[in-house]
Amino acid sequence: MTHLRTEEKAESEEPAERASVFKESSCIFRRNRALGYVSNQVPAVTRYIQRRRDTLLITCIGRSFQVYTANHFRLLHVSGLHPDEITALATDRLHTYSASNKCIYAWRAGKHIRHIYRGHQKDVHLLLPFGSNLIAIDRDNVLKVWNIPTEDVYLEVPFRTEEFQITAVTHPPTYINKIVLGSQQGQLKILNIKKNSVVCTLSHHESRITCIEPSPALDVVAVGHGDGTIILLNLKFDEVLMSFQQDWGQVTSLSFRTDGPPILVSACSNGYMAFWNLEERKLAGQLQAHEEPVTTAICLPSEPVVFTTSPDNSMKMFVFDMPDGGARQLRIREGHTKPPLCIRYHGSSGVSILSSGEDSTMRVFSTISESLNKSMGRATYNQKATKKKNRFQYDKFGMPPILEFTSDIAREKEWDNIAAIHAGVIQTTTWSFDKNRMGEHRLVPQQFQNSNRTNFQSETTCIVLSHCGNFVIIGYSSGDIERFNIQSGIHRASYGSPGHKMAVRGLATDNLNQTVISGCSEGLLKFWSFKGINSFNSSVDKPLAVLRLADGIALMRQHRESSMVAIGLETFKVFVVDMHTRVIVRKFVGHTAKLNDLAFSPDSRWLITAAMDSTIKVWDIPSSYMVDHFRVETPCVSLSMSPNGDFLATAHVGLLGIYLWANKTLFNQVSLRSIDPLEAAPYVGLPTNVCDAMELEDGMQELEIDEEDETKLGELIDAKYITPIQLSEDLITLSGLAASRWQNLLDLELIKQRNKPKAPPKAPKQAPFFLPTVSGLELRFDVQNGQTEEANSRIRKASTLNNLTAFGQLLEETSDTQEFAPAVAHLTQLGPSMVDFEIKSLHPEAGGTLLAMLQFLKLVEFMFATNRNFELAQSYLSVFLRSHGLGLTDTPELVKALRSVSLKQQESWQRVEEKLIYGTGVVAALRNFAH
Repeated sequence: MTHLRTEEKAESEEPAERASVFKESSCIFRRNRALGYVSNQVPAVTRYIQRRRDTLLITCIGRSFQVYTANHFRLLHVSGLHPDEITALATDRLHTYSASNKCIYAWRAGKHIRHIYRGHQKDVHLLLPFGSNLIAIDRDNVLKVWNIPTEDVYLEVPFRTEEFQITAVTHPPTYINKIVLGSQQGQLKILNIKKNSVVCTLSHHESRITCIEPSPALDVVAVGHGDGTIILLNLKFDEVLMSFQQDWGQVTSLSFRTDGPPILVSACSNGYMAFWNLEERKLAGQLQAHEEPVTTAICLPSEPVVFTTSPDNSMKMFVFDMPDGGARQLRIREGHTKPPLCIRYHGSSGVSILSSGEDSTMRVFSTISESLNKSMGRATYNQKATKKKNRFQYDKFGMPPILEFTSDIAREKEWDNIAAIHAGVIQTTTWSFDKNRMGEHRLVPQQFQNSNRTNFQSETTCIVLSHCGNFVIIGYSSGDIERFNIQSGIHRASYGSPGHKMAVRGLATDNLNQTVISGCSEGLLKFWSFKGINSFNSSVDKPLAVLRLADGIALMRQHRESSMVAIGLETFKVFVVDMHTRVIVRKFVGHTAKLNDLAFSPDSRWLITAAMDSTIKVWDIPSSYMVDHFRVETPCVSLSMSPNGDFLATAHVGLLGIYLWANKTLFNQVSLRSIDPLEAAPYVGLPTNVCDAMELEDGMQELEIDEEDETKLGELIDAKYITPIQLSEDLITLSGLAASRWQNLLDLELIKQRNKPKAPPKAPKQAPFFLPTVSGLELRFDVQNGQTEEANSRIRKASTLNNLTAFGQLLEETSDTQEFAPAVAHLTQLGPSMVDFEIKSLHPEAGGTLLAMLQFLKLVEFMFATNRNFELAQSYLSVFLRSHGLGLTDTPELVKALRSVSLKQQESWQRVEEKLIYGTGVVAALRNFAH
């Protein structure tokens, strides 16, 4: 059992929310992992591994960090979950250090905690490994030097914030026991940590120091300032060698190339990078690396590449191979820069998730490997103009965020198979999953087109793609419903003139392109014929039927295979309508806020709903009951169930990732019961990047709980459950041994014939002596052989001249004790060949006795009577009867024992047979009922 520490964080959180601890799972869904997180505002670090001959890239993603390889940006592993947000990262030859919640954690291999350093009163924001010491600086402006192996504080130096507020720290090479500190006031201090003395104070610029980077040249460091000034300073002589001015904003990171060219790379707060030629003392090039500030810019040792990260949730690598000495993008790993708004599983395999967000991009996330993630690009009004624009210019052709999209795998290879609607515009864009890019069509109805295309009175509100992949039907805020051919972008039909008086909120079509269903905010659900009277290209004037609902429709989702449509109303109710009968078949009431999304399970048995009240509810459609619900930290804006039913994907307000929830009913016994829809939903924490949801406290348990804590927390409960050998004496129990241990007993002769060598084995040349061994699977010497007699006596007792095996002797001993358990245990440890030999050796002609044969039958009867090792008893009895069946009838005692065994065997088998027949009958009945 793990004791979780609340510490200071629990004091600041609202008591109402922390009254109930976050659970790992709900009744049906267990949190699995999060997708789409790459980096945040915490600077990343690098570490070269000599054994791998590769550089590892370590990025922070909130409460955990990820480790990538530099070669292919392949994700190696994810750290455990920290108690709070990570505030700093650092690495050395052995460990990766992370600071979180006033503590510092030393990780080995990025997964195992080796040390924990406690003692800071505020969060640590700077870390620097320094030999066997670790330098940490917290928000209280206190510098502490920790001894890494002993976890003791070697030195503690407080600084006055108004005089010297530390903002940067580094260690110049060859400076023994000395570090350089940068401050908010623009001063530099060289501190000797062994003597606890300030060697000197340097001041050459009044602006805030943001970063300090040692150069390959001795005594020289580069200092970046908040006003964009970069100074190359000689520490030995306190001399400014050169200075540069970065006009874009403050310097966020500095790095020197070590592969030859004298280039200094500087990063800026507006996403740009500058390359400064130190020999010519001028700007050699510039590059827009990210959309947000570049927090990390590291030139890899002896390589012409620079690694960058940014809070825009991306990491990139640039290579210096341009003719002018500039850099180009070599690798990229990115996620959404702004929260996603719509997510949907694509295809029948359940491995690809389409996602669109506030950043106007369409992305594909793989549930198998992050290396398979890809971006389809950003939506734009004019693709050609966007491509031609200068990379330093603002893209004025960018489109608003994608609110919703629809896709289908039909005709995926031939033409575009994704259509998307955008916020506040009339255009509908098309995308191609196969070509991984935005299409050329911008679908706009004729009545909304003018010479300048500036009619913004109407906008697209809903969309659906036909099952055949040829047509896309679009609903508008004006009430119009239009159908386009997605291949050519030509308008094909209109439904009504207009179809509704108010905004269309939902659309659905059947698998055979026979019916179109539309719903509006007025509460009308209309059924239209898909095609006109004459052809597919003619408009439809009147609906086939109209269903009036009690309230306005907010959204619609359909399950084509079952012809069911889920309708979310503006009053937070959910109705289920049958497309064929055109009646309401289910009504679900329970949400207390605006509905955000609905999703059917693949078998259409469950309807999953999400609302702004931060709850996710699961409704069982056949029984009309709610069977599961849970509350999350932030409301879910979009959800989708995988085609296999194994995962539920969710997107949440203000979060950049996509969260996967595992369906527990596929791998565990789950008993579903009806739940009151008005009952308070339990809190469930969102999934993390750690697949097993490995909390940091689980790894800290043996490191942090001492005797005093145990007395406060109470008695520890050993929750480890050991399965008994037999749950109940009335239950028939199998042995649990491998099937080859008992199934092969009846076919040993055939196996021996098959494995018979072509040439006879050769005898060893010299065999000086042989050691007696005990029969069994393991090689053990018979150390007791010959120890029961006197060593010098030549007389042997008659009892020692029999040929009974060890198993036969155990059987004869049972005639007095009636304890068969040791004999059964001995037999179960033997392999198939030895079991066959032991049973055949029971016959008097093979060295056994009639008593041993009689006791063997009683042993089998004992196994049937105790209901244990049922399959072994059947197999052993079969071998015994096959080997000695003809000679059993000559001895009345053996015949009597055999009849008793037969009765026990029939009684046991009859119980098993009845259960098997009943189970197969029920399954066959259910299968026939399903058809």
